[in-house]
Amino acid sequence: MNAAEDRFHTEELDLTTGGEPGLFDLTSRLRSFCRDRGNGLLTVFVPHATAGVAILETGAGSEADLMDIVDSLLPVDHDWGHSHGSPGHGRDHVLPAFISPSVTIPVVEGEPTFGTWQSVVMVDTNRDNPHRRVRFTFLG
Repeated sequence: MNAAEDRFHTEELDLTTGGEPGLFDLTSRLRSFCRDRGNGLLTVFVPHATAGVAILETGAGSEADLMDIVDSLLPVDHDWGHSHGSPGHGRDHVLPAFISPSVTIPVVEGEPTFGTWQSVVMVDTNRDNPHRRVRFTFLG
């Protein structure tokens, strides 16, 4: 392995969401991925046209607040031009324009540098696809 390969690590996770809209906390899994990696940048990426990644406080009601705002901004019953799939599936395809499919987090001494209350979550409103992938990539 050359020096560049030694500084680059990537892993893909398979998640089952159950096919219901929601937030899925990735924080503990990405902490484990970063452990012993040293200093660098971690990118969390969902390779889907209908999901995003967000950093927010979890456990204090922010999850429901975010989903309420998504429902308000991107209502299921809107007359979506993208109309295949379950009712409101067009909003699923618009979601990544509002909630990016990736975030990048500095890592110091193998620990993501989150703020005190920050967590990383996948935001998924797509009821048509209960199986998701998430890629963690670390560049030292």
